[in-house]
Amino acid sequence: MARSNFSFQKRQKELAKKKKREEKLARKLDKKTDGPDADVDSGEGSDGPEGDAEPSTGDDVTPGPGDPPA
Repeated sequence: MARSNFSFQKRQKELAKKKKREEKLARKLDKKTDGPDADVDSGEGSDGPEGDAEPSTGDDVTPGPGDPPA
């Protein structure tokens, strides 16, 4: 009587699960990039606070009521 090759069947089942998982992830990524606000958060060409402003040195910070004067 022939033995069933369980390790082969198991490996094929694992490969099928992996393929299905990768396809699901690809669909999720496509859905995320094709969403209604995909172009809003691209960040390119925005002149927001993270733009090309010079970094602050901290000299213009006013002390709070509990802070000692510098």
